[in-house]
Order: sequence, then structure tokens, then C-alpha cells
Amino acid sequence: MNRRRFFYSASAATAVLALTRPAMAASKSFEVTRTKAEWKAMLTPLEYKVMREEGTERAFTSPLNDNKKAGTYLCKGCDLPVYSSEHKFDSGTGWPSFYKALANGIETKPDRSLFGVRTECHCRRCGSHLGHIFDDGPKPTGKRHCINGVSLKFSA
Repeated sequence: MNRRRFFYSASAATAVLALTRPAMAASKSFEVTRTKAEWKAMLTPLEYKVMREEGTERAFTSPLNDNKKAGTYLCKGCDLPVYSSEHKFDSGTGWPSFYKALANGIETKPDRSLFGVRTECHCRRCGSHLGHIFDDGPKPTGKRHCINGVSLKFSA
């Protein structure tokens, strides 16, 4: 196989994955479901991009990044409690970060959207994209749940 054929094949495979990725995410059934129009009516354009299309908000733009109050972080899509302020820490990345999620709050799946595999986390009840989990967090878990603030609501 020559280089040109290899790069064409790799490009085609990447395009197929990119095109089928939303369909794979949409194939799972969740307790809370809404039509695309219903989601768009209840969310801002940025919230929709992040929560329903697995986008990312710009770093250091969420007021929740600097929130130090005691309370619970809820999924903005369905109000399910997903993170506790007790598990929040300042990662310096510009996104709200937690070392663990609340029990029965999130689910994960592999994210192959970039040139590798990351762990994507989403609300287990409505499927809204929350962010990604990395292995560079503090003890006791060593995990960093890097979460988009627009996907969350805070309740004191």
C-alpha cells in the first residue's frame, strides 16, 4: 500500500466515524427523552452544542469554575444530581473539575473524536454530554472529571 492510498483510506475511515458518531450516541435509550426541537427550545445555542452535540465550552468562561459554595451540581437537561461540591477541586484547566461523580449520576463511553481515545461522561438519565474523565486528578481516585459548566446547574 502506498502513502497516498493509506492517507485516503485513513481519511475515509475518519469521515465515517465522524458521521456515525452522533447516530451511535442517539441509539441508547434514556429515561428522559426529548425531541431535537424540545431540546433546542429549552437550551441556549451553546448549551445545545455542548449537551446534545458533544461540544465544549471555552475554558474559563463558566461561573461554576470558580464556585466555592457547598451544594450539589445537577444535570441542566434533567436536574439529576451528578456531582457534589465536596468532590470539586481547582484543576487549573478552566473547567469545573471533580475527582468523582455522585453514585448513579453519570455513565461513560469511549470518545474517539480526536486522534486517540478519551473517556466521555454523560448524564445517565437524559444522555446530556457533561465532559471527559482523565487520569490526572487528585487522591483518592486519581481521576479528573473535566466538566462543561453549561451542562450543569448548581443547587446550594
